[in-house]
Amino acid sequence: MEDRRIVILYGSQTGTAQDVAERVERDAKRRHFKTRVLALDGYSIGELINEPLVIFVCATTGQGDEPDNMKKFWRFILRRNLPADSLSGLQFAVLGLGDSSYQKFNFIAKKLYRRILQLGGTSLVPVGLADDQHDLGPDAVVDPWLVSLWDRVLSLYPLPPGLELISADVCPPSRYDVQFLDADNSIPVASTNAGINGLADSQIPSQICPFQARLISNERLTSSDHFQDVRLVKLDIRGSNISYVPGDVVVIQPQNSTESVNEFILHFDLNPDRRILLQQTDPDIPLPPSWLLPQPCTIRQLVTHCLDLSCIPRRYFFELLAHFSEDELEKDKLREFASAEGQQELFSYCNRPRRTTLETVQDFPKVSSRVPFAYLLDLIPQIQPRAFSIASSLKAYPNEIHVLLAVVKYKTKLLKAREGLCSNWLARMTPEKDVEIPIWVKKGTISFPKDGVSTPVIMVGPGTGLAPFRSFVQDRAAQGLGDNVLFFGCCNKEKDYLCNREWRPLEANKLLQVFTAFSRDQEDKIYVQHLMAENSALLWEMIDRRKACFFIAGNAKRMPSDVTNALKK
Repeated sequence: MEDRRIVILYGSQTGTAQDVAERVERDAKRRHFKTRVLALDGYSIGELINEPLVIFVCATTGQGDEPDNMKKFWRFILRRNLPADSLSGLQFAVLGLGDSSYQKFNFIAKKLYRRILQLGGTSLVPVGLADDQHDLGPDAVVDPWLVSLWDRVLSLYPLPPGLELISADVCPPSRYDVQFLDADNSIPVASTNAGINGLADSQIPSQICPFQARLISNERLTSSDHFQDVRLVKLDIRGSNISYVPGDVVVIQPQNSTESVNEFILHFDLNPDRRILLQQTDPDIPLPPSWLLPQPCTIRQLVTHCLDLSCIPRRYFFELLAHFSEDELEKDKLREFASAEGQQELFSYCNRPRRTTLETVQDFPKVSSRVPFAYLLDLIPQIQPRAFSIASSLKAYPNEIHVLLAVVKYKTKLLKAREGLCSNWLARMTPEKDVEIPIWVKKGTISFPKDGVSTPVIMVGPGTGLAPFRSFVQDRAAQGLGDNVLFFGCCNKEKDYLCNREWRPLEANKLLQVFTAFSRDQEDKIYVQHLMAENSALLWEMIDRRKACFFIAGNAKRMPSDVTNALKK
């Protein structure tokens, strides 16, 4: 039994890779393996040489970048001075999570797989490359890959005599213990998002300790009768130690709406003011950070700041819910959604109409009433932070960060409109409420020419793809650097031409040249790639003779490939 141990390490940006890693952990425990599941940067990399089995679950972000919680591991594993037999005792498997609409699809998983082989590791199964773009999502690859993995693992480590595979019908223990505090308990409830949470003078805000930025303004840029609400949100970062350059990203931690929180509390018949204390049951599974969820807290604080009520439920949600169901019809449906065979049905129920976790528990009222409170934190994932390209320059706005965001709201077959959690939370805010927004900054995927360098730059940024280019243009204008060409596209000149008033003085001073495509202002649609073709002589002269840089930002569907094809032509 001593050899039956598996370490599961994940690199996750939005929580999906962590979710899959925890699924692998549950599978391993059912096969009587001692398991640990950790973020890659939370693992002591020197221990790799002593591990018999390691499963890596890695997402790829941006333009082939590693997630934030595996950056230290990534730098170390790519070091050229590592001996070629460093990991000769390691048996491993790599599962990648990516999106094939990006050029560097699953780049991190592919590179990690090759690197561990170079260091002497033995692969249990070929690298798995899951794709968000598949009709059934990542599970279309994850399911068969896990079947192959466990077949291989059990051939190497058969079940010991007298032990059988633990049935999936056995409910696993909850992630945390929950202690309900009496009314006369003397432990005070701390407030969330209070002040700057004790940032030291030299401390840089991060996910561990963000900065609470004050809202300066929240301006709608599109006309009131336009279908798309686009906002320019300005945040005050004085005293934060935050520094950024064009191309960097601001990360924002949102929270649930009061309406959703009240619905959830009512559905589960909870006392929102009841105080609770969360306690770890596994040392490798940390509590939510204290700035987000202090201990103790109220149930309302937990639901508001921690439980992602607007996310689309994943398979394990239904698998876990089925354990508490006594209604046979409900249980059969929940088990169908949790099975490999039921994924098309689950996709039609959840993914296609974008049904939320809150709506799903409301659809299963009999079992909802039977879920023990502690399991709510297993059932519903933690709210993940959202990243936005910074749309301002410190040279133009020394104490501010600007965010250019489209408020996500759209219809599906469901009666209620779908709403993006973070964008709608921000859109509802007003400076008069004296709100504070938890933020930190990280490097983006765009690397512009450095300060003071007069390299010509061509930028293609339809819609809110304009954000990083607004930052860069402001930065260059503050230094008097011209040779900036911007291709911008939107629907109508009068309805959604973002930041147009800002460009006029820059154009007058020969610092910026703007080409605009208003796709709906005439019978034939005109897009940015059409403007590029019309101005091909200018583009070629800039690129060939003056070595211009070319950047694209915006919607990751057809636009980048259309622009790239136009550029090649």
